[in-house]
Amino acid sequence: MTTPGNEIVCTVCGADTLVVRQPIYEGFTRVGDAFTCAACGHRYEQEDQVPFKTRAAGPAVFDESDRSPEPNVFASDEHKRLCRYCAHYVVNPFTQWCHVHRREVEATDTCDRFEPRDEAAGEC
Repeated sequence: MTTPGNEIVCTVCGADTLVVRQPIYEGFTRVGDAFTCAACGHRYEQEDQVPFKTRAAGPAVFDESDRSPEPNVFASDEHKRLCRYCAHYVVNPFTQWCHVHRREVEATDTCDRFEPRDEAAGEC
C-alpha cells in the first residue's frame, strides 16, 4: 500500500524535495490549488502533474489483538447514581449546586438522597 505525501522528485531541477501547496482564489472564492517545488520554484498547475514520491506503509507491528481491553470503571448502572443524573443537581455558568443539601457539588459526587432526573425533561 502506498500513500502520497508532500515529498516530490522535481521534474525540472531533479531535486528530492517538498511541494508547497498554495490556494488559488478568484475574488473570495477558492477555485483550486497550485503546487510549487520548494527547491526551484517550478509551479505545477494540476495535482496530477506533480511527481509525488510514494512510500510504502510501515510494517504492521501491532494488530487488534494487541490492544488493551476497554476500561469499565462503573458497574452496569452505578454511574446513574451520580449527582450529574440527580433531579436536585443544578448547573449554572459559575457553579454546580445541590438543591437538597444547599452546597456546591461535583458532577461525580453521590449521596443517599439521590432522585433520578426525569429523562423526558432533557438535560440543561
